[in-house]
Amino acid sequence: MTDKIKVLFIYDDLWHPRDVIDRGFKSFPERLNSYDIDFVITAKDILTESFLDEFDVITVACGNAINASNSAPWFEYGVSEVTPEHIRSYVEKGGGLLSLHAGNAFKKGSSRGSDEFISLTGCAFISHPPRCLTKVTPVGNSLLVDGIDSFCERDEHYIIELLCGDAEVFLKSESEAGGESISGYTRNVGSGRVAALTPGHILSVWQNRNYQNLIMNCWDFCAKKM
Repeated sequence: MTDKIKVLFIYDDLWHPRDVIDRGFKSFPERLNSYDIDFVITAKDILTESFLDEFDVITVACGNAINASNSAPWFEYGVSEVTPEHIRSYVEKGGGLLSLHAGNAFKKGSSRGSDEFISLTGCAFISHPPRCLTKVTPVGNSLLVDGIDSFCERDEHYIIELLCGDAEVFLKSESEAGGESISGYTRNVGSGRVAALTPGHILSVWQNRNYQNLIMNCWDFCAKKM
């Protein structure tokens, strides 16, 4: 029997409360038992470099805010123990990073963003239209989309700017209001792996089996299990 993949899951901000994700995980298939997930909602005062090293994959599913009741940035130099540079070092040494929905909502040059984190994930947030019916479609023949079908859900349709030249796109999304955009890709950073998924704002998306399997596929990829 193989060891479970250890996942650090950072979430909860004013615009992306933890309740949506907590309820979503309750409907995940039995496969979720293959992962040991440690949920953190106040990363600023919990994370240290040695703490990061305990995990196979870090998932960032919130914006640059301490938690839902405190919108001050959790990447604060001179205060936070862990900065984007520490996360980059963790990945370069062989760790995995999944940037999930709000984890891709960092704008270039913004006080609510982090250019260093953007450089690591490889994308910058541009905008999203009001939540709308969004179609998500697999792209190419990546193992990450093996067995994944196209699906449509009401969601925040993220429009991102892809900044890295090494991205391997495996998912796209489209809506009447937002047009077509990239919604899933991977890249290598040093000895580690990075994956990005932009869907995931409301509960119905989290309850979609295709989306659930996409998340777990990304964890497997980032942990080098595929």
